[in-house]
Amino acid sequence: MASYTLPDGFSDFDMFAFGSALLVGGLLGFFLNFISVMAFLRIREMQTPNNFFIFNLAVADLSLNINGLVAAYASYLRYWPFGSEGCQMHAFQGMVSVLAGISFLAAIGWDRYHQYCTKQKMFWSTSVTISTIIWILAVFWAALPLPAIGWGVFDFEPMKTCCTLDYTQGDRSYITYMLSITVLYLAFPGFILQSSYNAIYAYFKKTHHFKFNTGLPLKALLFCWGPYVLMCTYACFENVNLVSPKLRMVLPVLAKTSPIFHAVLTKRNSERALAM
Repeated sequence: MASYTLPDGFSDFDMFAFGSALLVGGLLGFFLNFISVMAFLRIREMQTPNNFFIFNLAVADLSLNINGLVAAYASYLRYWPFGSEGCQMHAFQGMVSVLAGISFLAAIGWDRYHQYCTKQKMFWSTSVTISTIIWILAVFWAALPLPAIGWGVFDFEPMKTCCTLDYTQGDRSYITYMLSITVLYLAFPGFILQSSYNAIYAYFKKTHHFKFNTGLPLKALLFCWGPYVLMCTYACFENVNLVSPKLRMVLPVLAKTSPIFHAVLTKRNSERALAM
């Protein structure tokens, strides 16, 4: 491993520390979401149109966990062993996972609003249709930075052991793509979560029966992805290379803990389905 030069700003200990953080977060998230997937597949009472959103969220999060585990493996090696094409596929797979996961988080909030506030029943046709659209749109938007299209660029993160959208470009292509997905995959889902759970909170307050903390889903989304998106948005207007490489690695590592929060937040919903 001595033949490989460490990336600027990182020591052997840094590579080990970030790799360990990715490994622990990836394994914990994988375990929790694997339980959710298996529970849906094996317990008939949980196989409802409402829980199908939770199942798809868990699948998306499992995919993100695998993405993080690959990055952890490369971090322990101190270099990326899968070549440039592997980098593109790693970034594409991670982007699909992220976009689908955030979308399903919003879909669950929308569904909960109807469960509690409008009492409308979710049908399988609606659940499957919405889920299919979410996956298709996630694949579409994630494919745009691939070389064949080139709206934005996928490249290595500062540690050179994982790949994502290259926010160091700062050109028009990056700016228009980044601002587009920020609106579509952070601002819009955040609005859905805020409006849905505010309505649910008002219902709980009226009935004096609070079943869960309605503020946690949006807080978890902003806690995990807010700092990373802020950095990417900052890169639209300023030279992000002036920011410490270690800080630029902390933010995506934090973002990749989102599957853990999703698994914990949706657990109560699954328990409610079993009770029904």
